[in-house]
Amino acid sequence: MPSHATVLAPTPSFVESPPQSPPPPRRLPDPRPLAEALARCVVEILAGTRDLDQIARWLTAEVYSHLLKRVVLSQRARRVRAESPSRPIFTMGSTVICEPESGIVEAVVIIHGRARSRAIALRLEALDTRWRACAVHVL
Repeated sequence: MPSHATVLAPTPSFVESPPQSPPPPRRLPDPRPLAEALARCVVEILAGTRDLDQIARWLTAEVYSHLLKRVVLSQRARRVRAESPSRPIFTMGSTVICEPESGIVEAVVIIHGRARSRAIALRLEALDTRWRACAVHVL
């Protein structure tokens, strides 16, 4: 009877690593305090009582540029009316927040002043472990 030799396949010299699990979700802080603080700061910046650079780290370059244009226009209007900047008196109203996608938050903050109420609309995007405003509109 013929003998059958068993041929073994060569074993690979590397060991396969187990499949990697997806990275853990980023730990982002609650966006509500930032949205409310940014809304308050934007109103004060446009009133001329706060410097735009104080919130620059929470804004994209486009939002910073847009707000800078609004600041210049506000300064010109005050100069024409011969007004000096004064701290606005307002109360914070309601804040509505929604998350259309993971890592994106849209918020509307209502601010009540003496003469009128305003809505500040914000869009925040995740940047590492913090939020950054990629859109700010004062309505």
